[in-house]
Amino acid sequence: MITLAVDTCLGACTAVVGRDGAVLASLSETMMRGHQERLAPMVEQVMQAAGVAFADLDLIGATVGPGSFTGLRVGLAFARSMALALDIPCAGIGVLEALATGREGLVLAIIDARRDQAYWQAFENGSAVCPPAASKVADVVDFFSGRGREIIAVGPGAAMVEGCLPNARIAPVEAPAPEALLALAARRDPGTPLYLRTPDAKLPGGKVLGE
Repeated sequence: MITLAVDTCLGACTAVVGRDGAVLASLSETMMRGHQERLAPMVEQVMQAAGVAFADLDLIGATVGPGSFTGLRVGLAFARSMALALDIPCAGIGVLEALATGREGLVLAIIDARRDQAYWQAFENGSAVCPPAASKVADVVDFFSGRGREIIAVGPGAAMVEGCLPNARIAPVEAPAPEALLALAARRDPGTPLYLRTPDAKLPGGKVLGE
């Protein structure tokens, strides 16, 4: 099975092409904005580098969040449009699970959600311990306090718990690894956006988008 997976939810834009879970070509660029302009050219580059034609694709995966509202929509819209045009499935990839993929033991996948909040989820040897959530950092610390074992805090928000969890090993990364994107895309979960809180952007009169 040949898969194209893209990630535009966090501080990077990533495109990867793989066959049966093995990476054929990947490209990732650090960026907080501009995913929409860079995604299509990057996809074309990795397809050429992998020597794969678009007609050869069997599956397209895209990260569904949590993360940037604009970013995740860019990736999902691109993946859904391409999947529709090629008549192939489009799979959703949870960003928190992708951050934790490939790490053994007790893992905290965490993203800075601003306003002293974090998007986070706990995993034990790859299996979810709790559902994804948006919480105060203090609540995240309370969840892990007293466990008496090493915790791996991974993701762009890992530094938020540094010094708060004595047993935590901090592993700050900007975005999921390409291999993780391919592995989770293969499960073919529905490509449904994961919004853990309403957007910060407001309409005239103070009404929040999505209300």
